[in-house]
Amino acid sequence: MEFEITDNVAILRFDDGKANAVGHSFLDQVNEGLDRAEKEAGAVILRGRDGIFSAGFDLKELKKGPEEATALARRGFEFLTRLYSYPLPVVAACSGHGIALGAFILLAADTRIGVTGDFKISLPETAIGMDIPPLLMGLTRSRLSPLHLTRAAIQSENYSPEGAVAAGFLDEVVDPAELDERALAAAVKLAALPAKYYAKNKMSARRETIEAMQASLAE
Repeated sequence: MEFEITDNVAILRFDDGKANAVGHSFLDQVNEGLDRAEKEAGAVILRGRDGIFSAGFDLKELKKGPEEATALARRGFEFLTRLYSYPLPVVAACSGHGIALGAFILLAADTRIGVTGDFKISLPETAIGMDIPPLLMGLTRSRLSPLHLTRAAIQSENYSPEGAVAAGFLDEVVDPAELDERALAAAVKLAALPAKYYAKNKMSARRETIEAMQASLAE
């Protein structure tokens, strides 16, 4: 994970050289970056490696055993809840594929900018024989277009970046060479908004979903 601040924007770049799998180390570093950003910046950019934003949970860690899988899943859910309710503007620079938890991170971010190319954005849980927990389904329902909820969450449809805009995973798509410039411009614009009221209105708009996510974590 790389952390830098440019124009009052904290940029968190994650690149494990592979699929940007979400494991304990990933979560430790991203949460540390979010902690720093709250103190040092006015907005945040989450930026994956070229070609892939994130392919979801680290399967090697999930296969260590039921207790280990449950612990990692819980931390992932806590991270999504934090991101969805995070007081600063969050821009996701989706640099390629966004699958499973990678797609949920997009749903939890405020502004999502993807890139053109042969990339997939999807929730594959049904296709791989897994359920989508209520916490994640609530997040999904809050961000996806109702016209795409069945196709995305139940039927595991693979979306192109352009299709992901229509579905609600992304807000716009740009050429890969323009991603960093466009994400920074969006974040700088959002960072200029009054921080107190951005946080307050975000919480107000998302309160019902956030409270349901927090209640699900408490069970």
